[in-house]
Amino acid sequence: MAPPPDPIDPTPPGGARYFATTRWTLVTAAGNRNTPESRKALSDLCRLYWYPVYAFVRRRGYSADDALDLTQGFFARLIDKNDLAAADRSRGRFRAWLLTAVKHYLANEWDKATAEKRGGGRAVFSFDIDPADAESRYRREPAHQVTPEHIFDRRWALTLLEQTLESLESESDREGKKDLFAALKPTLTADGRDSADPSYRDLAARLNTSEGAIKVAAHRLRRRYRELLREQIAETVAREEDVDEEIRDLFAALAAPE
Repeated sequence: MAPPPDPIDPTPPGGARYFATTRWTLVTAAGNRNTPESRKALSDLCRLYWYPVYAFVRRRGYSADDALDLTQGFFARLIDKNDLAAADRSRGRFRAWLLTAVKHYLANEWDKATAEKRGGGRAVFSFDIDPADAESRYRREPAHQVTPEHIFDRRWALTLLEQTLESLESESDREGKKDLFAALKPTLTADGRDSADPSYRDLAARLNTSEGAIKVAAHRLRRRYRELLREQIAETVAREEDVDEEIRDLFAALAAPE
């Protein structure tokens, strides 16, 4: 008699891929004002990347208030001047494009941005930034000798990891495995667990399955997490061969001493 199917296999049916709208897809949509998706794409881009930009500007020596104004002014310019329409995936990494755009903005328009305060006089567009939350997050950043570029890369990497985790959680929820994901979430960034680890036994008892099934599920979930992360990164670079280098760069930014 064949054994019953594994009740906690998190692998998507048919190898389906579920993840958030890709970065370059967002850029393309945001740069095309003639489409109904443009405004939502702009909102999504701002929501995803405002904090890496804010942390970079803050580390450049600006006060919290000025950094907030400059961050909003930068995104307002992207919208007002439709700079995203000129962004070209074939030219490289979106991370590098955005950082270059921020540097150019600070060098040429910071005085205008601070005078106009929070995008005044520009296109009417807003996205949620809590000033208290922004500064609270910034105070938890690494020591001040770390460069603004490193801060930007570090926050970029953490943003991608957070988005990947959210995508995996949504995928698990759609497949009716919300409880399994919640139970195994702490294992996702682990290198592996000892076969006698009692936590697996505890999880197996709580989920009414075997310890072996829990180990297999944890392995599959970590593998799926890595796959989704790779897909996320692949959509921020120009070529497939750039993915591994981008992964190395971003994890180096996370691993650097604080």
